[in-house]
Amino acid sequence: MIVDSHHDIAWNALAEGRGFTSDPRPGFMVTRKALTNAGVGLVFSTIFTAPRSARVMAGLPYTYATAREAYLLGRAQLSYYESVDLRLLLTREALTGYVRDWRPGQLAAILLMENADPIESPSQVGEWVRRGLRVVGPAWARTRYCGGTHAPGGLTDAGRMLLAAMRRHKLILDLSHMADRSMRDSLEMWTGPVVATHGGARTVNPRQRQLPDSVIAEVGRRNGMMGISLFSGHLTRQPPATIEDVVDHAAHVATVTGTTQCIGLGSDLDGGFGSDLAAIGSLAELRQLQSALGRRLGRPAAEGIMGGNWIRFLEAALPSERTVVRASAE
Repeated sequence: MIVDSHHDIAWNALAEGRGFTSDPRPGFMVTRKALTNAGVGLVFSTIFTAPRSARVMAGLPYTYATAREAYLLGRAQLSYYESVDLRLLLTREALTGYVRDWRPGQLAAILLMENADPIESPSQVGEWVRRGLRVVGPAWARTRYCGGTHAPGGLTDAGRMLLAAMRRHKLILDLSHMADRSMRDSLEMWTGPVVATHGGARTVNPRQRQLPDSVIAEVGRRNGMMGISLFSGHLTRQPPATIEDVVDHAAHVATVTGTTQCIGLGSDLDGGFGSDLAAIGSLAELRQLQSALGRRLGRPAAEGIMGGNWIRFLEAALPSERTVVRASAE
């Protein structure tokens, strides 16, 4: 089973008109059928909302100006996942059972919020958890909670309260898109499971969006995970990227952390870019990526990166059924 830790499925459908159950549009590649045909059995499906204030979103529809608008857009995306029967795995027991019984053609998801503004206040975290949320990335651009991509700054007071609420509810923290100071602030106070679902290494591609070695090392030290993106802009200064560029990032993370067990796939495919800006031309090429990883890092490491590492991490990081039942009763 291939595991991919970043897909903006609902955003692509509702904001871009690229439905998950239809055939791919020319220049794009992600649909349910394409994923399952490629051997993908588990994805992190996002609730992604875009602030109207972000320069790249200027004049576009399906953006928000207030926390209430962000909340409503997030709820609409959650409803979309329900409408296409995308199963959300909520507990470690559900994950273990799904992996044990998985057959090619099946697909399930972990619900990830990319940009935490749909959480109107930290007191609302519990509501989102009850609806299936398991991973939160506080940033995209600047949010009410922290600085983000091209938006320097640390955690706000609300951001510190958000992280405290996330920890109480056993959520996973996603560092992706956080500004450097926000990452440092978060790692100083966060004691729970930590990931970077989609990105690369700044040493290999020197852009703010990528993780510096100090953060990569800390994620590895905490037995966290880093999902390597397949977006050319995350991989190289000279697009289009290739599969070998993906391998370069994975190899660098392995060197910094001393292990390949903290590395996974976080493709971000179709997330604001088409196949012309991806390191692969179709999802079928994921097996070529696995082969390339095997040549550089060894076959067991490649198998872990393509799925096993994420499964092992989630089996430890997701809440137990007993924890979820107890929280629902409170």
